[in-house]
Amino acid sequence: MPTLYALKPAFQGRLRPLVNQLAANGVTANSITILAALMSIVAGAAIATLHEWRWLLLLIPVVLFVRMALNAVDGMLAREHGQASTLGMYLNEICDVVSDLALTLPFAAFAQFSAWGVIAFAIAAVLAEFAGVLGIAAGIGRNYAGPFGKSDRALALGVVAVLCAAGLWPVSIAPFVFPAMATLSLLTAINRIRAGLIGSAS
Repeated sequence: MPTLYALKPAFQGRLRPLVNQLAANGVTANSITILAALMSIVAGAAIATLHEWRWLLLLIPVVLFVRMALNAVDGMLAREHGQASTLGMYLNEICDVVSDLALTLPFAAFAQFSAWGVIAFAIAAVLAEFAGVLGIAAGIGRNYAGPFGKSDRALALGVVAVLCAAGLWPVSIAPFVFPAMATLSLLTAINRIRAGLIGSAS
């Protein structure tokens, strides 16, 4: 199913001059991966701790965009500048999940969203990525199928953060936002598992 991940090649093209400069200066893919995770953890901790300052939610779309750029940069450094490694593979997958959790769970501190819905979405997102990684074991490669892949979740989370910071979420709708995103994430996991089963059987 279509996903925003399909736009990644065009985004990478714009970043390539920066990546080439970073590589020339000795910056490593693994350091960029760790930086993206630390940035997400710091932002998430600030939002969860100071949740009465609703405007801090505006950090989320900013961090998500910067993190998306950093994720593209570390991948390009690894593939195009000979920095690919087994450690890098582990760091990439683990740091992505940690970053997602760090930017999702703080929403549980906001009364208009049901805490269980936020937690359900966080778990479903982890399952979707786990199912994608298992595509390697199934012989079809890392699976990025939708309908609610990492880029799509980031866009949705950024929109939720902005609307929440602006106080624009209708009280009657807010409790259903994260359960709906959890459902889409589970559907994504199912699609990725189905693709793996079909691929391994062919």
